Amino acid sequence: MSRLCIRDDLLGANLHLLNVRMFGEHEGRESTVKLLRVGPEGSEIPAAVLDSGVVVDISSLVPDIDPTVLSRDAMGRLRHSLSARADSLPTVDLDSTRIGTPLSGIGKVVCVGLNYREHAREAGMEIPSEPVLFLKAADTAVGPNDCVRIPPNSVKTDYEVELAVVIGEKARYLSDSEMPLDYVAGYMISDDVSERTYQLERGGQWDKGKNCETFQPFGPWLVTTEDVKDVQSLGLRCEINGQVRQQSNTKDMIFTVAEIVRYVSQFMVLYPGDVINTGTPQGVGAGLDGGTFLRNGDVAVLAIDGLGSQRHEFRDFAAAEG
Repeated sequence: MSRLCIRDDLLGANLHLLNVRMFGEHEGRESTVKLLRVGPEGSEIPAAVLDSGVVVDISSLVPDIDPTVLSRDAMGRLRHSLSARADSLPTVDLDSTRIGTPLSGIGKVVCVGLNYREHAREAGMEIPSEPVLFLKAADTAVGPNDCVRIPPNSVKTDYEVELAVVIGEKARYLSDSEMPLDYVAGYMISDDVSERTYQLERGGQWDKGKNCETFQPFGPWLVTTEDVKDVQSLGLRCEINGQVRQQSNTKDMIFTVAEIVRYVSQFMVLYPGDVINTGTPQGVGAGLDGGTFLRNGDVAVLAIDGLGSQRHEFRDFAAAEG
């Protein structure tokens, strides 16, 4: 069964208007490379969004958007080929095509907790002196518009808009003199869905509340590092059923993206295709008065400046199976 619940009607011109309204237009911005994967689950093909907004099939250029195309050299070749052959590539109609995760072959998902000052305050926790790390299984990843399944017996399923960092080069024990962002291929939107009862009230580590099926929507696309002017100045926003719940900026991060990449490399090897979720800002359901959690039929719309938007419906597990 496909997990697609809602067509993403915020792409194309509507997505452009959304980004201008929420975050403002970037004057003089250079052309961007936006990579995505489209098609039925398990049979996605690679695609790219051109500057004109047209989406093209790039399967003649690369077999997939996977770890083999994430290095700077490989990405440079892809950018050159795309520029040279854009006019001859077949187009893709996103109105009638599912969007999958922007990246296949994800190795591991490393998550950073409590990395926004205001979120730490709403959680009633001290500002951490070092990044709080936990892992999320790669098999939780779904497309940006796929259903998210609320686990059986869940009462505290929650949303978290986050900036996701995609590793492009092998990184281990990075020194202070090295440039961590040189090891990053690009960025995408993440909804680090969580079940707070499992995470905080059932003993053990946070992993229990983070690894339920479909708990990791990524996308709609991957934007390369060269096309993100300042990763520490990106607006983030999350709406639930049309109501703004989270609105912040990566300026509020306690640990910057560069600091996070360097820090994580001290404890594990980062490989091309690994992803780092860099934390969520204030406004999560657990932080609202009395707790406000997700129910069957709730719709989330998440956006990050320059990275597009994703829209997905939360469905009870039994309803999603049906």
